[in-house]
Amino acid sequence: MAPRYLGALDQGTTSTRFIVFDRNAKVVSMAQQEHQQIYPRPGWVEHDPEEIWRSTQQVIAQAMQQRGLRSSDLAAVGITNQRETTILWNQKTGRPAYNAIVWQDTRVEDAVAAFSHDGGQDRFRQKTGLPLATYFSGLKIRWILNHVPGVRKQVESGETVFGTIDTFLAWRLSGGPRGGVHLTDVTNASRTQLMNLKTLAWDREILACYEIPEIMLPRICSSSEIYGTAQMDAIEGVPIAGILGDQQAALAGQTCFRLGEAKSTYGTGCFLLMNTGHDLVPSQHGLLTTVAYRIGEQPVQYALEGSIAISGALVQWLRDNLGIIQNSADI
Repeated sequence: MAPRYLGALDQGTTSTRFIVFDRNAKVVSMAQQEHQQIYPRPGWVEHDPEEIWRSTQQVIAQAMQQRGLRSSDLAAVGITNQRETTILWNQKTGRPAYNAIVWQDTRVEDAVAAFSHDGGQDRFRQKTGLPLATYFSGLKIRWILNHVPGVRKQVESGETVFGTIDTFLAWRLSGGPRGGVHLTDVTNASRTQLMNLKTLAWDREILACYEIPEIMLPRICSSSEIYGTAQMDAIEGVPIAGILGDQQAALAGQTCFRLGEAKSTYGTGCFLLMNTGHDLVPSQHGLLTTVAYRIGEQPVQYALEGSIAISGALVQWLRDNLGIIQNSADI
């Protein structure tokens, strides 16, 4: 019997969930777990990559068990993820070099100011669509390389690599130290501030400026192709066949495939994306130019994005840090 279902792994800023869909896109089963938000200093936000990996395994197993599903019931699994969040890990052991630095983290403010001083905040915008800001992965990578002892040497030897959450989970799911694939898709690569939007390749001029060795970066793929197969028990042998950053996944999920169609999503942050087709559209009013998606070998689709960094995250902060409420629903 042909596989009847699809699996979607959604690794977000505050939780991880796995959803199984049938052929009509109806939810068959779902499991979800929150993970810890780590605040070492004011403005610093981190996640434990090992906790995220454990919760990933657990929610996949739970969702499959709910309906008694076997791996042969799934045609494929896709990954969507919190963007820009940065992890460096050892490929031999799987051990993270440091906690994941979350997209909200502002520790690289001084670096943003320093790089903006020479060329302005938009010095890389023509290539990447992005202004210099604390948001993106490139300066987070640079911070880890410069502040965690021994990591740069491990990177230069090919032992330690970088990935956003999609890269880390695809590597773990496909075998980790035992042959896991090291790759990302164009949407996530476009949020590092290291990828050239026209060539869809890592930009060596920016890498040199940030002092980031290219050897540590994942291979850039499309948003829809078979990257490898899952090796964990609950979904062993299932193709990993889709990767999209969370906001681009929402754009696709709302079927905004035509020029001018847009979506707005309220989550940890609030994000509006509009499909601009095959055209790179520079914004005159502070929006970001980014990749919307790329299906296989088809031409890439671009988007304009407007972002509010803190929206739903404020509710969690009121609950967990101030203790004003006990449940999110209270507010």
